Amino acid sequence: MKTSIIIKLRFSALHNWPGCNIPEVDYLKYPHRHEFHITCKQVVEHDDRDVEIIMLKNSVADFLYKTYRKGFGSMSCEQIAKMLLLKFELTYCKVLEDGENGAEVIKTQL
Repeated sequence: MKTSIIIKLRFSALHNWPGCNIPEVDYLKYPHRHEFHITCKQVVEHDDRDVEIIMLKNSVADFLYKTYRKGFGSMSCEQIAKMLLLKFELTYCKVLEDGENGAEVIKTQL
């Protein structure tokens, strides 16, 4: 059996895709705002909170605010998810733009 804790949070920020070469969505080249819906999972070793859920959520939220309050620049949802997965030693991270479209990254070796 494997147990994970799960946190969810939202973070409003700007980002853009400067290399967009698709005429129908070329507006993505320019900074635009999204409310990023973020879901993170982290494996725990026992059922007595070896990782406190609220503390993990606060750590992720504080990091995002301190590091990205001016925006994600040209980072994609995939890049944001990978960065959070590595920074917080997560096993899973999903980043959606406005709760609709985005990416998920799953650590393949546990």
